[in-house]
Amino acid sequence: MFRTGKDNVRAVILPGGPPYTLAFFANDRMDRAENYEAMDLAMFRADEIKRSLAGDGWQEE
Repeated sequence: MFRTGKDNVRAVILPGGPPYTLAFFANDRMDRAENYEAMDLAMFRADEIKRSLAGDGWQEE
């Protein structure tokens, strides 16, 4: 997702698991990582963050 043409964020699920690691990047720097025991929980969390960012004016790339 992006904002103002230069700020960008993304979430990546790292290979392997469980636990499944969901890593968040802001402007190509890792912001944080979270572990989940189930892939559906990791996907739900990524979607939750995406909805929150969209509500704050971020757009999909």
